[in-house]
Amino acid sequence: MAIDVEHPPVGAKLELYISPSCPYCRDALAYYDRNRVAYTKHDAQNDRRAREAMFAYTKGDPTVPAIVIDGAYVQSGWGHPPRG
Repeated sequence: MAIDVEHPPVGAKLELYISPSCPYCRDALAYYDRNRVAYTKHDAQNDRRAREAMFAYTKGDPTVPAIVIDGAYVQSGWGHPPRG
């Protein structure tokens, strides 16, 4: 069963690997803030360790935001269809 990134399971650990200049990342962060969904943000553009962790999840795909829920990579990009 696919996880809906707009409605993660209650209590799930949500992690976002982002680029501060990415408009899709800003949209995703604003969505989660507006809906009071807790998340951890990782700057994959400026933090080498965060970028390496993101690439480990995405198998090298640089598209952001990369969304990880409960330690499982779900998707890269935001919107319908996901863009990043």
